[in-house]
Amino acid sequence: MTKKSKEGLTVKKEENFSKWFNQILDKAELIDLRLNMKGFMVFRPWAAMILENMFKLYESELQKKGHKPTFMPSVIPEENLKKESSHIKGFTPEVFWLKEIGKEKLALRPTSETLYTPMFKLWVRSHRDLPMKLYQRGSVFRFDTKATRPLIRTREIIWIEGHDAFATKKEAEAQVQEDIDTTEKIMHQKFGIPFLAMKRPQWDKFPGAEYTVGSDAFMPDGRLIQQPSTHLMGQKFSKVFDARFKNEKGEGEYLWTTAYGPAMSRILASIISTHGDSKGLIMPFCISPVQVIIIPVFNKKNKDKILKETEKVKKKIDSFKLKTEIDTGEKRPGEKYNYWELKGIPFRIEIGEREIKNKKVTLFTRDIGKKESLSIKNLSKIKELGKKLDARLKEKAEKFMKGKIVNCRTKQEIKTAIKNKKIAKVNFCSIDKKGEKCAEIIEKEIGAEIRGILANKKEKATGNCVICNKPAKEVVYIGKSY
Repeated sequence: MTKKSKEGLTVKKEENFSKWFNQILDKAELIDLRLNMKGFMVFRPWAAMILENMFKLYESELQKKGHKPTFMPSVIPEENLKKESSHIKGFTPEVFWLKEIGKEKLALRPTSETLYTPMFKLWVRSHRDLPMKLYQRGSVFRFDTKATRPLIRTREIIWIEGHDAFATKKEAEAQVQEDIDTTEKIMHQKFGIPFLAMKRPQWDKFPGAEYTVGSDAFMPDGRLIQQPSTHLMGQKFSKVFDARFKNEKGEGEYLWTTAYGPAMSRILASIISTHGDSKGLIMPFCISPVQVIIIPVFNKKNKDKILKETEKVKKKIDSFKLKTEIDTGEKRPGEKYNYWELKGIPFRIEIGEREIKNKKVTLFTRDIGKKESLSIKNLSKIKELGKKLDARLKEKAEKFMKGKIVNCRTKQEIKTAIKNKKIAKVNFCSIDKKGEKCAEIIEKEIGAEIRGILANKKEKATGNCVICNKPAKEVVYIGKSY
């Protein structure tokens, strides 16, 4: 095995996605699992910088829509966690309980409804204080007993969670739609990850919610991964915590609350999987820690001259507020090219004797593997080229997902679709409790799940349920998930 093959990826994504994914986490220096704690990860600097850029875009959009940042404790008193019975029942198997401190029993937060609602009770006195829209960035902890996978299924999730309080159900439901729009504007339009906004079946909603909308993105191995979910909590939590406000008539009413959870670590899994190729990562320009890497090509005689000119080019690119670095290491140019392609840098600039003579640079674009000459006078063009790169990544991902949805009329057609790593779209009896038995048949006989109905588009069912043959009320989507 050559040195190059040892350093780079040794498997193609389309041949063995799981092995490719694990290799890219390791060789692109994203995640280190050697701390030896199942379900927990060490994020290396490259991944941490990507996540930081993702946080900035998400938080900017949330704040633009009226959300204010907070930080809540990482622990929850047992008393709080157990107040809403369906909530704690749903989370009990996954809770990390801490050793009792005196008479207190605390849990690492699996989510924060039981932290925010008691504060809403204290902070919201009248309708004038509403709406109250808050969020925090941080970790939540869930003792998942199933097989863990780095970024995809973990026991510590790095995310943002938004918690909002309103005077009416109508306003709360409007917030659910706003959350879907936030996912669209950031995860899809910025990160290039298309998704289906699915209202989950009643048997698959978030514990304690009236209903849940999950954003399903498609992975190269044919599985769906749940990305940001948003929940109409209704008045369940406000009632158990007695969180009320005085309306315009001075009468006491319970708050209507919602929750929104974009998991940055899990979205990163989709970014890696959707855009990466056999050479490594391909980072969207808008979140890449380094947008332009400059590789000086020199020998012992012209090294000082080349480096001097390289610094001038970097300074010029810096003036356009782009993230730029120079690789002055001792490796050969070809080794440097491979390394930075593995890291997914959107653009590479090569500067040697010829480039200096012609007052140009050689520009390499990562996603299309194209080299071109660019005048030093026109370096500002890179900013626009970056936007075009992101648009290409998004368009490619949309095209990939569009071809994965198949209309199915029989159980056999569903089986075939799932076997071919597709999403089955079918007429179905109901996503309330009445349809649960049909869902169990799909899970047992086909090994797939009812993911739900589209939450931002009404689709009319026709004919009968594909399983029980009763009149169909919904158009549902069926797929395998993590």
